[in-house]
Amino acid sequence: MPIYEYICDDCRTHYERIVMSASQEIDCPKCASKRHTLQLSVFSAGKSANGSSSSSAASDSGGCCCTPNSCGCN
Repeated sequence: MPIYEYICDDCRTHYERIVMSASQEIDCPKCASKRHTLQLSVFSAGKSANGSSSSSAASDSGGCCCTPNSCGCN
């Protein structure tokens, strides 16, 4: 079950929802509006017990799966 991030088109509140099905109605927790924009989620590489990145590829490229300097995250 994916967790999606939204921003309300009416009151601009940011919120997350677990989506069980494509037909599920999503409403804003602040104003109850059903008008929203799906946001792009950012994820990070996991850390091991000693605090280092769990994969060397993630640490070599700054945790991003892009090539260095191609997406602006470096």
